[in-house]
Amino acid sequence: MRAPSSRGIWPNLYLVGAVKSGTTSLYAYLKQHPDIFFPDMKEPHYFVHPAPPPKRAHLFPHVASQQDYLSLYRDHSAHRYLGDASPSYLWSPRAALEIHERVPDARILVILRDPVQRAYAQYLMDFNEGVTDLSFLNALKSDWTSAEKGWGVSQLYVELGLYHDQIQRYLQLFSPERVRIIFLESLKRDPLRVMESIAAFLDIPPAPCSRMDFQVAHNHYAAPRGEWARRLASHPLSRNFGEHYFPRAWGEYIWRKFFLHEKGKPLMDPEALDFLVRIYRPEIFRLEGLLGRPLPELRISWEDRTPEPGLQILQTGA
Repeated sequence: MRAPSSRGIWPNLYLVGAVKSGTTSLYAYLKQHPDIFFPDMKEPHYFVHPAPPPKRAHLFPHVASQQDYLSLYRDHSAHRYLGDASPSYLWSPRAALEIHERVPDARILVILRDPVQRAYAQYLMDFNEGVTDLSFLNALKSDWTSAEKGWGVSQLYVELGLYHDQIQRYLQLFSPERVRIIFLESLKRDPLRVMESIAAFLDIPPAPCSRMDFQVAHNHYAAPRGEWARRLASHPLSRNFGEHYFPRAWGEYIWRKFFLHEKGKPLMDPEALDFLVRIYRPEIFRLEGLLGRPLPELRISWEDRTPEPGLQILQTGA
């Protein structure tokens, strides 16, 4: 049941993240179901209430006012579900609390990815778009030790992959029956099966899932055509122009068609991998305890390394 307000109806389906874990693909698939509406603005980030410094504001488009946010869903109340696909919501305690306050019976979708791969994908996106010129390792350490944290304030390369507390927060607020956790590897391997399972979770007909287009690759890696493309991508004028004068689909097409070219993803710095594994290994172990199952999907980056003794016990007893 959607929560009404004096100005409109609040969404009742939230695709909350994680960042760079397949939210764009899942959003594109969900939009194809007739019982679900998502606005063309995939990431309103309304419940995070971002406050980036002026020099970074163009990098973090968002909806600030309640009126503007609810207007995204105006005239779509006939749909069973109105959705918001803002990946910042998984990280943000404030977002989780405010969503629950507004729509306590909302359904929550979470899609997770190996946190090391997630951090690297975010960094590559930032580098390609001219947000950073640092190496991956230096970018990680600089952001990790920064005194200023927040959506739009720092990149949160490490923090966005600390899944345990983020997942626990939603499970406690909304109950496990209203939270569905998906893994990027499962979505890539068998998208139809995943979408049918989501339809069952949402109690909507699964038949439309068989007609969904799963062929288009969303946000796959591509390299900038040159330094000029990186600089143009990060410039406030080009960002604001693209955001306000082109539909999202057009902007993505132009960006990929003229500014990027297909190229193999560069290998990760082994020292950066070690840095992240030391942080994430105990974190994934804690998440396995919370969810009661082994999570090899979240260890792809270091699956050939010697696991923690506690992990072996968990896997043996599962």
